[in-house]
Amino acid sequence: MFDSLSDRFDKIFSKLRSKGRLSEADVELVLREIRVALLDADVNIDVVKTFQERVRVKCIGADLSKALSPSQQVIKFVNEELTNILGGAAFKLTYASHPPTIILLAGLQGSGKTTTAGKLANWFKRQGRNPLLVAADLQRPAAVEQLRVLGSQVGVPVFSEPTDPVSVTRSGLQEAIRLGRDVLIVDTAGRLSIDVEMMEQVRQISEALNPHFTFLVIDAMTGQDAVQTAESFNDTLSLSGVIVTKLDGDSRGGACLSVKEVVGKPIAFASTGEKLSDFDQFYPDRMASRILGMGDMLTLIETAERTFDADVAADSAAKLMEGRLTLEDFLAQLQQIKKMGPLKGVLGLMPGIPKEIKNADIDEGQLTKTEAIIRSMTPKERMRPEVIDGSRRLRIAKGSGTTTTDVNNLLKQFKEMQKMMKSMGFGPSQIRRASKGKKGGKSKGKSRGPTRTSLPTSKPMSSISGIRELISGPGSIEALSKQLEELGSLEDVSKLRLPE
Repeated sequence: MFDSLSDRFDKIFSKLRSKGRLSEADVELVLREIRVALLDADVNIDVVKTFQERVRVKCIGADLSKALSPSQQVIKFVNEELTNILGGAAFKLTYASHPPTIILLAGLQGSGKTTTAGKLANWFKRQGRNPLLVAADLQRPAAVEQLRVLGSQVGVPVFSEPTDPVSVTRSGLQEAIRLGRDVLIVDTAGRLSIDVEMMEQVRQISEALNPHFTFLVIDAMTGQDAVQTAESFNDTLSLSGVIVTKLDGDSRGGACLSVKEVVGKPIAFASTGEKLSDFDQFYPDRMASRILGMGDMLTLIETAERTFDADVAADSAAKLMEGRLTLEDFLAQLQQIKKMGPLKGVLGLMPGIPKEIKNADIDEGQLTKTEAIIRSMTPKERMRPEVIDGSRRLRIAKGSGTTTTDVNNLLKQFKEMQKMMKSMGFGPSQIRRASKGKKGGKSKGKSRGPTRTSLPTSKPMSSISGIRELISGPGSIEALSKQLEELGSLEDVSKLRLPE
C-alpha cells in the first residue's frame, strides 16, 4: 500500500546522502518535497502541516549527533515523526478481571467487519484465549451464515438467534458466561453510508453490552472518507481504536497516516491479506520503518515463529552447519517458506533489500516447480544427488512435468549452495576440528589462525529465537546504536556495553 510513498521518500533521501552538511535551505527543500509526497499519498492536510513543523523544529533546533551524518539524522527525525502520527506506541489490549472481555465491532458495509470478526477470533486463539462470536448483523443476507463458516474454520463457536440485534447481543453475553468463554466478539450490521437508524442501533447495542473495547473497522482503500467515518462513529460510540482492513491493497494509504492525528484513536489491528492468519496488532514503529524502506525484521521473525515448525527448523539448521543438508531437507525448508505467504511480502520485510528486487515480479510458480522436481526423486536420490544420471534425470523431468534442463538447473544450484557452505567454514571436517580444539587436543604444526567455526559466539544463532534476541534483546543492534548516538563520538566506542 505504501510502495509509492516509500519510493518518494527514497528519492528524497538519496539526494541528501551526497551532502556532507545540510543548510537551513536544504532542510526547507526536503520538507517541501516530503509535504508533496504525503499529500499525494492522500494524507490529511492538517496532519501534513503538523508533521512538517515537527520535523523542521527537530532538524533546525536540535544539536546534530556526531555519530550520524546529516542525512541519517534527517531520516531519524522523519522516522520518529512518522511513528508518532501513526500512533506512537502499539495499542495495549487488557482483559477484564471478570470475563468475558467484550469487543464490539462497528463500521460501514463492505469494510470487512464480518471477516475481521473471524480474524480477530483467530488472533485471540493464538494468544491462548477462548473467544465466542456473536452474529448481530441480521440485515445483510447470509451474514450470520458467513460468520458461522469463518467460526468453523478457526474453531470458534458462533451464537445468533432470529430476534433483533439488541436481544441477540444480550443472549450472546449470557451464552459466553454459560460456556466459560473469556472473550466475546460482536459483529454488527453496516450501512452503505452513515445514517441515523444505523447509529441508533449501534448505540443501543453498546448500551446493552457496555463493551470493554469498541473498534471501528475501516477500509484502508477508501482514503479520507475513512477518516470522516471514524469521526462520525467516535461522536456516537466513543471508540477505543480502529481496525484497518485491506492494508495489502494498492491504494495510497493516507487514511492510516491520518486517523490517529485527526480522530485521536490509535490503530489497534491491521489486516494484511485474505487469509484468516493475515491479521495482527498494528505497530506504528514497524510500519514507519517499512515506509522508509528499512524493512521490519521483528514482524518477519514473528511470522517465522508462527509458521515454522521448530523441530524442522532446528534440524535443518544443524545439518546446514555440519554440511549435511540434503534435498529432503531443502524440500522441508521450501514448504516452511511457502507458509509465510507471498515471497514479495517476505522480501518487503527484510532490511537492506534493493528496491529493484522488492519491486521485481517474483514467479511463485518456481517454488512449486522445484517442489515437484524433488518429490519426483526417490529417497536415495534426495539423500545422494550425485547418483542422478541421465536416465534418472529424464524420469524425474517426466514425473514432475518439467524438462531435463529444469532438473539440471536445480541440481547445479543445490551443488553450488553446498560449495558455498563449505567455503564459509561449514562442514563435517571443520566441525570435528572445532570439537577437538574444545577438548584441549594439541594441534600439529604451526597455527594458521582461527577458522570461522572457532570464532567465539555469545549465543547460538541456529534458532529463530536467537535472531529475535539479537535484534530486540538488551544487547541488540538497536540498543548498541542508541548507545553510539549517546556517546556522540566514535572515539568513545570502547565505552559501549557489549552483550556477554
